[in-house]
Amino acid sequence: MDTASKLISLLSAPLAKFAPILDHDLNAPDVVKLDFTAQNAALQFAELKDTAAFEQFVLEMLRQQNAAVGVGGYFEPRVIYRRSEHFEGTAEARSIHLGVDIWAPAHLPIYAPLAGFVHSFQDNDNFGDYGPTIILAHELEGITFYTLYGHLSRTSLNGLSVGKPVAAGDQIATMGPYPENGDWPPHLHFQVITDLLGKSGDFPGVCAPSEEAFYRQICLDPNLVLRSKCLQ
Repeated sequence: MDTASKLISLLSAPLAKFAPILDHDLNAPDVVKLDFTAQNAALQFAELKDTAAFEQFVLEMLRQQNAAVGVGGYFEPRVIYRRSEHFEGTAEARSIHLGVDIWAPAHLPIYAPLAGFVHSFQDNDNFGDYGPTIILAHELEGITFYTLYGHLSRTSLNGLSVGKPVAAGDQIATMGPYPENGDWPPHLHFQVITDLLGKSGDFPGVCAPSEEAFYRQICLDPNLVLRSKCLQ
């Protein structure tokens, strides 16, 4: 069994326990899956470059489903990245989302789902980027892997140091408001990564379609940890 397969088995084991990443139960009735693919016809008319207007669009998607929190995005082919040059490439634009987004109000506390330590952190301060970002390192049965938290508040980086230990359930951040969160409607980008490819404080959260097979090998399904029924 390769390392990724073994880790998937460990994370998906019935006895594996994870602390909630938010105070809001991701299996509550007011949590729904949001669609940011071309299948969502309303996106054709959405004003995405104006973050305030984009936020109202997200809030309307939630309102239509009587929801307070939206989730989704793992390997979703999205059309929303046309809002920023950050995702353009010389030959191919990036459009495949590598993590899960949790769309919820700014300033909500964010907790570590399992024990580990701070691998790295930085403010990826570009329009459409992560903004403040934290990467934690974890270990299960000798396997090291990482969780990434993007679109945080700037205060989330205060007092951090590389190697700082984190216990499961510790508050590690708060959800960031725009524009400091990379200028997005408030949400958490959560990603599970087996190989950081030598990167620190940053890692691709979106890839080009031609790169999908590669990133599927190292970006595992975050719902192995989140365990939201909306994402099954």
